[in-house]
Amino acid sequence: MQATRIIAIRHGETAWNVDTRIQGHLDIPLNDTGHWQARQLGRALAQEPVTAIYSSDLQRAMATAQAVADSTGAPLTAEPHLRERGFGALEGRTFAEIEVELPELARRWRKRDPHFTPEGGESLTVLRERIRATVQRLAVQHPGGLVVLVAHGGVLDVLYRLATGQALQAPRTWQLTNTAINRLLWTPEGLTLVGWADTQHLDDAGRDETTA
Repeated sequence: MQATRIIAIRHGETAWNVDTRIQGHLDIPLNDTGHWQARQLGRALAQEPVTAIYSSDLQRAMATAQAVADSTGAPLTAEPHLRERGFGALEGRTFAEIEVELPELARRWRKRDPHFTPEGGESLTVLRERIRATVQRLAVQHPGGLVVLVAHGGVLDVLYRLATGQALQAPRTWQLTNTAINRLLWTPEGLTLVGWADTQHLDDAGRDETTA
């Protein structure tokens, strides 16, 4: 089977990103900066031979993906299995609030306990298997093609770990910038890393009142 090329994107910025408030499955829209980032991303990918675009069905991801669909003409499909990790009862809180109100949960989170499951949410282990299965299911449909996946920070973190063999508990040393371009290669043996955190299209030098 031919390899499938993947461009993985974290959605554009939201107000909750700025506030370090946990979004999870809550449907938070892009802020003005996020919409600008999405437009810049669309321009950056306009000449890429994109076969298909799959996006988390949450609006912050779909709006980002739509900008890529508009610039490339590739079909866009909502894919709920690309959603962010479910944080259950923790969604809507800031990290600082959790540190104060739920210190034991905060400790397990900081230590990246792979089995820590917020009430009503998902563990890192469950998230990894969801993303692994979803990427495989989508990639096998496009052998030799180029697929864009638009998702969330937690999903991008898992993709990097899957592609590099990093354990779930390993400290994160890589960036998860909103709308950065991240390139992966999928084969039946799994994912490999091609390039990560390309943000050239987000150079503020070209931003003015007409594009803000």
